[in-house]
Amino acid sequence: MRSTLARAVAKATGHALGPYQSAVVRIGFAATWLFFLLREFPHRHELYGPDGPWSWELAQRLIASNRAFTVLMWSDSTPWFETVYALSVLASVLLVLGWRTRAASVLFMIGVLSLQNRSVFMGDGGDNVIHLMAVYLVLTRCGQVWSLDARRARLRGSATAGAAGPVLWALLGAGFAYGVVSGHLGTLWLVFFGILWTGTALWWLADRYEPAGERRATLDVLANLLHNAGMLVITAEVCLIYATAGWYKIQGSRWQDGTALYYPLSLDYFTPWPWLSELVASSGVVVMLLTYGTVLVQVAFPFTLFNRRVKNVLLAVMMLEHAGIAVLLGLPFFSLAMIAADAVFLPTGLLVWVGARVAAAWGRVPLRGAAPRPALSPFPGAAPRTPLLGAPPPDPRASNAGEAGIAGGAGRSSPAGD
Repeated sequence: MRSTLARAVAKATGHALGPYQSAVVRIGFAATWLFFLLREFPHRHELYGPDGPWSWELAQRLIASNRAFTVLMWSDSTPWFETVYALSVLASVLLVLGWRTRAASVLFMIGVLSLQNRSVFMGDGGDNVIHLMAVYLVLTRCGQVWSLDARRARLRGSATAGAAGPVLWALLGAGFAYGVVSGHLGTLWLVFFGILWTGTALWWLADRYEPAGERRATLDVLANLLHNAGMLVITAEVCLIYATAGWYKIQGSRWQDGTALYYPLSLDYFTPWPWLSELVASSGVVVMLLTYGTVLVQVAFPFTLFNRRVKNVLLAVMMLEHAGIAVLLGLPFFSLAMIAADAVFLPTGLLVWVGARVAAAWGRVPLRGAAPRPALSPFPGAAPRTPLLGAPPPDPRASNAGEAGIAGGAGRSSPAGD
């Protein structure tokens, strides 16, 4: 018992678990929000800006009562709104690419919360998921693989190399200081941003001037714990979403008699392809099977996490279900957000295989004979670990963030991505 606990503690502190899963979640949510911002760019003033039905005065009154965070309330000028919207687009691009990942994740979170909290009635279920995941991603080391940060760590020996990181964090610090002086930040957000900025500064100093010292090792352990806790929260959040949705549906009479899916297929608002909706709705057997199948999968999924094969089957079914929702009901961004959330349960072996195929297709496979430079271990006396890119893939048998005993395979990287 004691040895098992010791191994669990060593794994939780020695590795940032689920590096491939966190990378897919990062790319998925950032890309979903980016596509949404670009699609709604012509309508941004009506959705979140000065021309919206939810005026700046109404938003100010609501935020004064619920203390929600949004930098759009710092000014009601149109140039300020345009700046925040443009920074939101930029942060999404940077997070997809994995450039200065920690700073990009903070900018991404600020953009998501600022726009969504400005107009709270403009969202749907997908927006709510992005809202939550934007906060959780700040806690994770989601740039360990499939990112420009990982490439920098491989080529230059450290993800914090270069002056871009300190400059970016200095700009974030200036914005943080303005929020403090102007009184726009509440106590909770003041503490959150203060800890985040201070911790990142300490990490940069330790990684730059004491890369193999005890302080660096301690910060690495804390970063691993924070990342693993964030991944656990993301996993629990997805399970909670499906469990509550499934059990709530069970209580509805339309879900009980198997006709619930028929009604949205008959609404013009949810029928982007009327002929396809009519084709599905015309078959009572298909409607009944889809209705009951939706409830069954959502209720059963959290209970299948410890059976990898069953979990993977239901995971594929749920992703196909969300793809069907995107096509049949015209909810692409909700479906993309849920598929990105589901990605936390994808098997590591599958992700490694897909990554290798994509790299081969793009002609970015490392040259033969180019030996990877070993990275320093954060633990004194431990064997050096290989870098993130160019390292041998983790054992495909290793479980992912939704299974017991996550296997990381992560090398020395910055939890800040800077």
